[in-house]
Amino acid sequence: MVKDFNDFQALGKDQMDVTMKSLGALSNGVQAIAVELADYSKKTFEDGTAAVEKLFGAKSLDKAIEVQSDYFKAAYEGFVSQTAKIGELYTDLAKEAYKPYEKYLGKTVAAK
Repeated sequence: MVKDFNDFQALGKDQMDVTMKSLGALSNGVQAIAVELADYSKKTFEDGTAAVEKLFGAKSLDKAIEVQSDYFKAAYEGFVSQTAKIGELYTDLAKEAYKPYEKYLGKTVAAK
């Protein structure tokens, strides 16, 4: 009975350790994503402000259309690039959060 209880207790401790490592990786990943999104938001705001200033400074309709077109093109390219970057961060987050479980499950299966 004592051996079974000790095994059960060790199993619980191992599971807690794995969960804590996974939550640590999850926390770091979410923080990296939040920082990336904040930086992107700041950059898009600054770019938008600069575009509006250029737009107000345009002397002709053609120049205003050119400024607007350039801004929309740059904004779209930035959005696509940022979306890819965020997708990579989410992929890395999932991999890192799963890693502790992968090691634990491999150890558990090998013990049987």
